[in-house]
Amino acid sequence: MKLVRYLHNHRESYAIQINENQLLDLPALSKVANKRLLSTLERLISHDGKDIETLEGSINALPQNLRKKATINLEHVKILAPVASPGKIICLGRNYREHAEEQGVPVPNEPVIFMKPRTAIIGLGDSIIKPSFVNELDYEAELAVIIGKRGKNITVERTREHIFGYTCFNDVSARDIQFKDKQWTRGKSFDTFAPMGPCITTRDEIDDPNNLWIKTKVNGELRQNSSTRNMVFNVYQLVHELCRIMTLEPCDVIATGTPAGVGFAMKPEPRFLSPGDIVEISIQNIGTLRNTVTADNTT
Repeated sequence: MKLVRYLHNHRESYAIQINENQLLDLPALSKVANKRLLSTLERLISHDGKDIETLEGSINALPQNLRKKATINLEHVKILAPVASPGKIICLGRNYREHAEEQGVPVPNEPVIFMKPRTAIIGLGDSIIKPSFVNELDYEAELAVIIGKRGKNITVERTREHIFGYTCFNDVSARDIQFKDKQWTRGKSFDTFAPMGPCITTRDEIDDPNNLWIKTKVNGELRQNSSTRNMVFNVYQLVHELCRIMTLEPCDVIATGTPAGVGFAMKPEPRFLSPGDIVEISIQNIGTLRNTVTADNTT
């Protein structure tokens, strides 16, 4: 399933995306069908996927007239970031071989991790705000893992059952600040620097998260074009390694690193983002996350 959070008439809800144009609102469906469903997407995630099969079966068994009463057109809603307030946003650095090479740094022997605050999260169509004192704004397309089940010291073989699903993530970065600080927290933590969405594709819909194409376009120009098979540490290895360090909890987000093609490494000279630029992050079996860069004249 593809699950989305959205806003309609000032009311937040969540739904299954049933095609390119329509959503099946799950709280509304529970009312018309007189079935008990979880009230928010976060609660569904926190049930670690146990309700997914039951939910699918219940929906498929419903008559079409009841489903129609809970269906809404995408054009009438605002899509929100799929996870509103994760406990942790854990990010990976240099986790694609070709990205390490374009930076001229060694491929890491262990995962290189850093964190982003949840206040950086925005969703589909929201603006990436460029502060006036940031001169080198950059994009990073990443596959994000949404944790569905609490775990510590999980074996590689058991990691899949702790994953709820996957979404697109843009690790927006102020390179001038990042490289000046020589550590990454400040340059990657500004408000709006963690676009994610447009949906969560549940784990049962993605047979192999380690073999998905991943692309970035800026103003329609292809900048990044790679596959998650090029990751240094794959999805399951990352979950295993991270939960040896910290307990992973439902709704935690793991951004798994970016491939080559980022703006600062382009030749013959870097190409950074400017106000008005449209950034599109696309991942196979998930969708496209689209955001526009806007100047912040208040900073």
